[in-house]
Amino acid sequence: MNRRSFLKSAGFAAATFNILPGHVLGASGQIAPNSKLTVALIGCGTQGLREMSGLLATPEVQVVAVCDPNKDSDDYVDWSRDDLRKGLANAIGKPDWRSGQAIPGGRDVAAEMTDLYYANKRAADSFKACARYADFRELLEKEKGLDAVKIMTPDHLHATIAIAAMKAGKRVMLHKPLANRVREARQVIETARQTGVATHFIPASFGGDVSISAQLVRAGAIGKLLEIHNWSNRPVWPQYPSLPADTPPVPKDFNWDLWLGPSLDRPYHPTYTHAVFRGWYEFGGGALADMGHYSLCRVFSEFDLDAPVLVESTPSHVCTLRDRVSVKIANDYSFPAASTIRFRFAAKGERSALDLFWYDGGMRPRTPEELERESAELPAEGMLFVGEKGKILAGFLGEKPRLLSGEKPGEWPTPKPVNGDWVKAFRGGEPTCGNFLLAGAISEAFNLAAISLRLGGKRLLWDSANMKIANLPGSEKYLTREYRKGWEI
Repeated sequence: MNRRSFLKSAGFAAATFNILPGHVLGASGQIAPNSKLTVALIGCGTQGLREMSGLLATPEVQVVAVCDPNKDSDDYVDWSRDDLRKGLANAIGKPDWRSGQAIPGGRDVAAEMTDLYYANKRAADSFKACARYADFRELLEKEKGLDAVKIMTPDHLHATIAIAAMKAGKRVMLHKPLANRVREARQVIETARQTGVATHFIPASFGGDVSISAQLVRAGAIGKLLEIHNWSNRPVWPQYPSLPADTPPVPKDFNWDLWLGPSLDRPYHPTYTHAVFRGWYEFGGGALADMGHYSLCRVFSEFDLDAPVLVESTPSHVCTLRDRVSVKIANDYSFPAASTIRFRFAAKGERSALDLFWYDGGMRPRTPEELERESAELPAEGMLFVGEKGKILAGFLGEKPRLLSGEKPGEWPTPKPVNGDWVKAFRGGEPTCGNFLLAGAISEAFNLAAISLRLGGKRLLWDSANMKIANLPGSEKYLTREYRKGWEI
């Protein structure tokens, strides 16, 4: 499973469309049916640009502005030296665009791509050139006719930007995670509640096939559900075991201060930026936040999971030699190369208490005896539902589930529809499955997992009502971050 197939399944594939100039509001303040939804992209790195193609090709949308602390460079990291550039060039209909560059990124790249796409695909239409900003605050202040923003920045900026955008009356589409701190995630949700603006949490659109397994469980096919296991081949980016010691200069036209945002000052280093940000507790959310939102958003909704009551983890560690003596590297700054995480959820309604297990870095659950009898192995990524009377094995996103054991249903369930139509929601329609108000439980669970890992695998007993780790006095500092002056939220 790769990100491109994820994006296609979530409706980001390209399609031809018309641009209607101007911005028209209906009498109720909603966007008029015959006008375009004006959108700004905030975060123009590899993932932001990769999803830009689908955004530009959405019929009801017009991209009017882009924002990133980086102006234009080709020093990004990706899975291929030229795959991203080729994909973007083909999307705008100019195969030789930026040929010879390595891996591009930055606000000028996104703006140039936007202008070329519209000029090439809609040459007869009249529209303004895409505006470019380094600072999202300036964008929100100056783009008066802006309807919505799509946030594709590193994780530590998600809450700061989302809250500012909602307070400015903008609809918000946000990539995972909602925030990389428990308290910030709650602030995002509360701001969405108070402002009432339409929101969409992108990963909630994935994993619709989990509903098949959920229906089998509810029908009693495997008896009482006891455990859910989900494992990923992530991380695929470096998990740096030590802090950088050198201090290279800040690259030209890269605003390090804006990239840091709410985080405390530290010297610039490329191991913090671009796609590798996710390996640091300060800036990212690890492999779980990177991929677990895609697979487990649907698990949380289908099984009506609240915040966990217990979280514990088993992180890998790294050793080194100091004066010819082996020592374990003390590390509370970067995620481990591999880990397992256990979440305990209280019983609710007719559902019994259950455990949810996450595995990354090559870790997997024990091979079920049903597969052992077939001389089969667990796939590299997957999902397993364990009940008192049987098991269901599925792909990482819950796709193609099969009963390993249990009672076969008279009729095989079909997937339940997933409402991921953020365009319709942003134009006044029904909220999507990714409404921020629905993302509280998974956000708390994943951020608590990061705390457990950061503390070397400590067990956390979570009091969600009082937002307190009940068994670890003094742990409140891990629920939030220390903010730079002027960046508090």
